[in-house]
Amino acid sequence: MDANKENLISKFSATGSYENTTIAGETVSAFVPVALSQDIVASLGTDSYDRLERANSALGRLDGISTLFSDPFLFIYFYVRKEAVLSSQIEGIQSSLSDLLLFESKQQPSVPLED
Repeated sequence: MDANKENLISKFSATGSYENTTIAGETVSAFVPVALSQDIVASLGTDSYDRLERANSALGRLDGISTLFSDPFLFIYFYVRKEAVLSSQIEGIQSSLSDLLLFESKQQPSVPLED
């Protein structure tokens, strides 16, 4: 293994790790960061602390909304699909989330199957 790859791996292992999980029958990989130490949180400036509080509040709202669904994994499933559609659109593929869902449910999407 070359030195650059070894440095990259050690950099990521110091900040977190990749974990595989299965959601709605599909295996996905996610980077899970290590928890911030209290020393780092205590040394944040006012602006950073305000951003951290807004992020924490948004996560709380997201967690609350997910309890309204009978299967929260479907909620995650749709967001993963939405991100895939947006990434594909950057590459010039003309498809929508509804087209993707129709295709996955074995129905005919409104765009050519090549997209």
